[in-house]
Amino acid sequence: MTSTTAPAQRARRTSATSLITRALFLGAVLAVTIWIAPVLVGLQSWLWLAVVLAAAAGIFVLYSTRRFIPGKYIFPGTFFLVVFLIAPIILTVGYSFTNFGDGSRGTKEQAIAAITGNSVQQTPDSPRYNLTITTEGTAEEGPYVFYLVDPASGEIRRGGPELPLEQVPASDVTVRDGFVTAADDAAILTPDEINTHYAALQEVAVEVDETTAIRLLGIDQAFEGTKVLQYDEAADAITNTQTGAVYTPQKIGDTEYFVSEDGERMPQSWLQGVGLSNYERLFTDGKLAGQFADAFVWTLVFAAGSVLLTFLVGFALALVLNDERLRGRRLYRSVLLMPYAVPGFIALLVWSNFYNRDFGLINQTLGLSLNWFGDPTLAKAAVLLTNLWMGFPYMFIVCTGALQSVPKELTEAARIDGASRLQTTSRVIAPLLLVAVSPLLVASFAFNFNNFNAIELLTGGGPFAANEYTRGATDILISMVYRIAFGGSGADFGFASAVSVALFILTGVLAAIQFRFANVLEDVN
Repeated sequence: MTSTTAPAQRARRTSATSLITRALFLGAVLAVTIWIAPVLVGLQSWLWLAVVLAAAAGIFVLYSTRRFIPGKYIFPGTFFLVVFLIAPIILTVGYSFTNFGDGSRGTKEQAIAAITGNSVQQTPDSPRYNLTITTEGTAEEGPYVFYLVDPASGEIRRGGPELPLEQVPASDVTVRDGFVTAADDAAILTPDEINTHYAALQEVAVEVDETTAIRLLGIDQAFEGTKVLQYDEAADAITNTQTGAVYTPQKIGDTEYFVSEDGERMPQSWLQGVGLSNYERLFTDGKLAGQFADAFVWTLVFAAGSVLLTFLVGFALALVLNDERLRGRRLYRSVLLMPYAVPGFIALLVWSNFYNRDFGLINQTLGLSLNWFGDPTLAKAAVLLTNLWMGFPYMFIVCTGALQSVPKELTEAARIDGASRLQTTSRVIAPLLLVAVSPLLVASFAFNFNNFNAIELLTGGGPFAANEYTRGATDILISMVYRIAFGGSGADFGFASAVSVALFILTGVLAAIQFRFANVLEDVN
C-alpha cells in the first residue's frame, strides 16, 4: 500500500509545482504585455506592438497546455530571430520609402511644436520659475522633463516636449528651498550636465497654450514667453506675429516644409512617405551613382582580395606546418594564432598607429616617409595588409583541419605514380581541401563585404576629397551607408536605408553566385 501511494504523491506534487510555475510565468507575460502595449500604442510603434501581441498569444497557446511539445522548444529561437533579424529588416525596408533624417524624424504635430516653441521670446512681464531638469534616459539625449516651482505661490508643475504641462501634487516630489530635489525614479541633471548640454536644452520648449511656452533661462531658471510663430490649425499655416509672414506646407523636392510666399522655408519638417524617391536618387543622381559604383568596385576588390590573400597565406603555412618532419610544430602554430587572439578593434587601432607618417613603426623601421593615409592607393594597400595580418590565422586553422582530414593514401599513391610535391599539392590536396573550405570562403567573402570595422577603425574611410563627406577613398559600401546616415553632411536615414536594401540584395546575389560555383567542387568527391 505504501509503495504505491508514494509515487502517486510525488506525481501530484510535481503536477502541482508545474501548474504553479506555469501560472506564474503566464501571469508575468500577461502583466508585461498589459504594461508595454499602451506605451507602444502611444509611440505609434505598430510593428513592435504586433510582435509583442503575437509573442504573448504564442506563449499562451504553447505553454498553457501539455500539447505542442515541439513548439515549446522552437518558439524561443523563432521569437529572437524575429526580434533581432526580421523586424530590423522590415523597419529598414520601411524607412527606405521615407524621408527619415535630420529635421524630419517626428510627426507633423511635433514639427509644429518645435517650430513654434523655438520662437518663444521673453517679455518684461514674463513669469519665471525655479527649474529642475530630469530625464529617464541620458543627460545627452534625454528625453527631458522640466519641473517648475512658482516662487510666489509654490505651485509645482512639470512638462516636456512630449509631456503636456501638468500640475504635480506636492506629495509626489521633494521640494527644498523652492526647487524640486527628487521626483519619481527620474534622474536629476547636475549643473555640470546642464552646462555641458546647454545648447540642446535651449531647444526644449514646454507648451503652455497656442501662444505661450516655457523655455530654459540659466541652469536653474525658466521663463514663460510668447511665441513669435503661431500655428493656425484651421488654415494649416504658421504666422510670424512680428512680420506678418505666413508659412504654409509646400513640397520642396520630395519633402513638405512650411514655406512663406517669398520662398523662405522653416528648417523643421516631419516624417513622410516618399515612395521610390530614395532609390531613384541612388541610381539617377550622377554623383551619387558614381560614388556607389566606385564603392561597389572597391568593396569587391577588398572582399575578394582579403579572402584570397588570407587563404593563400593560411594554406601555405598550414602545408608547411603539416609536415611531420618539422620539429616544434605546436609552438609555431601557437605563435601564428596570436593575431587571432587579439580583439579586432584593438588590433586595428594599433595598426593605425603603425602607419603614422612621422612616427609609425613601418616608416621608421624601413626608413620610409610614405603618407599611408593621405594617398588613396597606399591607404587601400594598408587596409588589405592589415586585414591579411588579422585574417590569415583563421584560414590557417581551417586549412590545417582540412589537411589533416585528407587520407595519406591518396598523397602516397600520387607520389608512387610519379607526381612531384607541387603536383600532388595542386592536383590532389588543393581540390580536396577546397571541397571542405569553400563554404567558409563564401562566408568570409560575405563578412568582408560588410567589414565595417576594418575600414572605420583603420582609415576612417579616408582619404577624402575636398568638400566630400559621403565617401572616402577606402570606404566600402557599408561604411558609405554609415557616412550617409551619420556623416558631416547631416543624417539621412531614409536614403541610407535605401542603400542598405540595395547592399543586402547585392550581397545575397553574390553569395548565391559563389555557392553556385562552389557546388562544382562537389564533383571532386
